[in-house]
Amino acid sequence: VKPVFLDDDLLGWAVTTAHHGDVGGRLPGSSACDNTEIFQEGIRIPWLRLFVEGEPVDDVHRLIEANVRIPRMTFGDLGAQVAACSVAERALQALALRHGREGLAALMSALLDYTERLVRLEIESWPDGTASFTDYLGSDGIERVDVPIVARVTIAGDEVTADLTGSAPMVRGSLNSTRSFVQACVYQAVRCALTLEVPNTAGAFRPIHVLTKPGTVAEVVMPGASSMRGVTGFRVLDALNGALAQLLPERVPAAGEGGNTLAIFGAERPGGERFVYYELVVGTWGGTPVADGNDGLTNPASLAANIPIEVAESEFPIVVERYGLVPDTGGAGEHRGGLAIERVWRCLTPSTSLIVRSDRAERPPYGLAGGSSGATSSNVLVRPDGTEDRLPAMFSTVIGVGDVYVHRTAGGGGFGDPFAREPSSVAADVANAKVSADAARESYGVVIDANGDVDAAATRAQRAERSAG
Repeated sequence: VKPVFLDDDLLGWAVTTAHHGDVGGRLPGSSACDNTEIFQEGIRIPWLRLFVEGEPVDDVHRLIEANVRIPRMTFGDLGAQVAACSVAERALQALALRHGREGLAALMSALLDYTERLVRLEIESWPDGTASFTDYLGSDGIERVDVPIVARVTIAGDEVTADLTGSAPMVRGSLNSTRSFVQACVYQAVRCALTLEVPNTAGAFRPIHVLTKPGTVAEVVMPGASSMRGVTGFRVLDALNGALAQLLPERVPAAGEGGNTLAIFGAERPGGERFVYYELVVGTWGGTPVADGNDGLTNPASLAANIPIEVAESEFPIVVERYGLVPDTGGAGEHRGGLAIERVWRCLTPSTSLIVRSDRAERPPYGLAGGSSGATSSNVLVRPDGTEDRLPAMFSTVIGVGDVYVHRTAGGGGFGDPFAREPSSVAADVANAKVSADAARESYGVVIDANGDVDAAATRAQRAERSAG
């Protein structure tokens, strides 16, 4: 956070947030689903000055350096955040010089109010009503257990209220979410249901009210662990969409993969230097009322991207053996769910810490309007002798040289009756190896001949048989 001044007048604040590869704590990479209290999750710093009058505060820098595993990486990330704040500072000062201090403040206030009016106008056109939906995390971060996320959504006039107070109590592991992240995911769900283009300002949030309860998985309190809260926020989005779909069925997509998978590898290089390889596997979307789900695109509640294989293999002692889409994993529907992503890593270092956060291994992403659920996720560790260990959705372990970790995300849910899907679209999926010929017949009632074309007569008969049944 950097204050922005023009002469002696405070114009505002430049603020950045960022993930850091390691901030100390119990395991390399700091975040781990089986952390059980915040004190295991790395250095905790109260509000302190990192810089004073543009010069670094040495004591604070030394404190950070003494608590992180790879100071060079941490200070590089911090430097990038400081630089981003400085860019914002210059831009805000330029606006103040252009419009004047009072003029800029008036423009900012007017833009917030304008955004609010747009959002209220659209919400007012929605039907009033209340709907509830419960979705589940498949783990408490330590063991397999259903953790309910309960969303009750009310549309009344030009306002929306999302009540998450009925969600599960805080869990043992680090999946407990901060209220701020839950709020962001609620705003995301509502904003995605809008048809208007609105400015990206906080004015859009004014008509949206979020209710959470301290001490639940939706509002962590001390000393609860929360470093892997991302998956809970993703499930809040799915639960909100499940409720909104009952009120706005033509605006809401089926569930996607359930949240970007996070895999963290940490060990020593052959020369003794430590590394932390922090990988996000993104992602796939559910089918929408108007289109198929996206394949290989980050969750709508995230702005993350995968690390390109060439970068990963040049920077870290890891080999990526496969990265691709998995056929027959998108939920069938008039608009198909996106396909699951498979990524396979071979470890090249001994005693490598591996931390994984994934989900949807037990409860698949839901379909809507008659669409089928997507495929579930999986984690497999293949040993050098070929034996396989099936692993849970969330875990921390140690792997060795030659061990191969195989992760497959869930597939997106489908939207609409699969037998209403255009046969030509099914044939295109078969030609692109996204759907097998057997699945085309069973799930869509579309028969593909030996040339890869739709057998129209057999398809009519297949679909008529389903209708008669």
